[in-house]
Amino acid sequence: MTVGSVDTTGSVGGGETGGGQGSAQQSLGTAAARNLATTTKSVPQMQEITSRWLLKMLPWVQVQGGAYRVNRRLSYAVGDGRVTFVQTGDRVAVIPAELRELPALRGYEDQAALDELAQRCTQQEFAPGDVIAREGESVDRVYLLAHGRVERIGTGPYGDEAVLGVLADGAYFGDTALTSADGTWEATVRAATRCTVLELTHADVRNLAERAASLAGHLEQQSALPHQRTNSHGEKAIDLSAGHVGEAVIPNTYVDYEAAPREYELSVAQTVLKVHSRVADLYNHPMNQTEQQLRLTVEALRERQEHELINNPQFGLLANCDYGQRLQPHDGAPSPDDMDELLSRRRGNKMFLAHPKAIAAFGRECNRRGLVPESVDVGGHRIPTWRGVPIFPCNKIPVSDARTTSILCLRTGEDEQGVVGLHQTGIPDEIEPSLSVRFMGIDEQAIISYLVTAYYSAAVLVPDALGVLENVEVSRWR
Repeated sequence: MTVGSVDTTGSVGGGETGGGQGSAQQSLGTAAARNLATTTKSVPQMQEITSRWLLKMLPWVQVQGGAYRVNRRLSYAVGDGRVTFVQTGDRVAVIPAELRELPALRGYEDQAALDELAQRCTQQEFAPGDVIAREGESVDRVYLLAHGRVERIGTGPYGDEAVLGVLADGAYFGDTALTSADGTWEATVRAATRCTVLELTHADVRNLAERAASLAGHLEQQSALPHQRTNSHGEKAIDLSAGHVGEAVIPNTYVDYEAAPREYELSVAQTVLKVHSRVADLYNHPMNQTEQQLRLTVEALRERQEHELINNPQFGLLANCDYGQRLQPHDGAPSPDDMDELLSRRRGNKMFLAHPKAIAAFGRECNRRGLVPESVDVGGHRIPTWRGVPIFPCNKIPVSDARTTSILCLRTGEDEQGVVGLHQTGIPDEIEPSLSVRFMGIDEQAIISYLVTAYYSAAVLVPDALGVLENVEVSRWR
């Protein structure tokens, strides 16, 4: 039958549907088309780049000659360091040289006597709530706090208990026992957490002094030092007269300076960037390969610069905060009360600096109390504040294995006697302030080398320009 017959292939009259499996392609495929197209692409991305608020907000001072000298009034304050310990299993020992952090032993150089003093320190363990020293009792020993947190408890104006302060790892108290056993405790010292403490009694010190003439002479000299008239910051007092009438004798005075002021030398971060000449010659469209390599290298240098400004042991902010400006949280987590205490220690606070985890922990404490911190616009970013002071995030502040970190509070600027950044602009081959890129030549493998260098440092002009809230817990959830 020929009329109206149906082709068994599925098409009427032998026509092609073009839509079934195995049908012939009718247009150019995308894979082939891309060979003739220029792909729209981004510049190279880098996860390491952060906001670097410290570099943005810190006032930078031009330093000629590579050094910056901080002149201060003469200060008699001594012994404001921390004592360092070594641990072997559950036993803790003080490093003998660290005993020179105690005011009575400042400048003492007899290492043999220091070694024996360290050996005479006995380890004690205290549970939370245990009284270590009681108000009114005789100060007959010095305590070195190896680990834990203790509270100084006094009597309030209405007879109630008042917390006068909190001490933590590396602190000491009762150091007057080294020279005399006649003093009494002005406050009760109580363990807030489990504490490991080393004790050195006045009797042990006197016993050793009877055999070590150098120690006896040093302690006698310390006891005989005349009382220096100082202000509340330990600086030599300026004699003044006020409110007098008639022909009163007006005192004479002068302002004394530190004989050996500290100098901050500019630190350096460097690397050698290498680019093959063939890459630089042939693969520069639509993006210049050398420029992109340099851009990411500079970003890494700036990240390292901020890390050093925080953590460097010579000029970093964490290491250079005065011991009297270091605070401990009263309950571990960073509470609004702790932030208020940190603010109250200095005038003209310009910024907080905290790890993002610490900011989150502070936010949880605010949520628990029903508080909503305000925020402020800084360069198009909404930054949280406390008492009007912005809290800038900085992931360069370390978080310890125990999930604790620090929160910094800064007053900035030379005019405010604050914290300043140091750099030197106008250096050869400069592409950014105090950052240069120098061509180093082409080697035998046709590799082009560039020396990338950044110079920087930071200075704390007076001790109260910088405060730190230490041992802040960031993993507590209520």
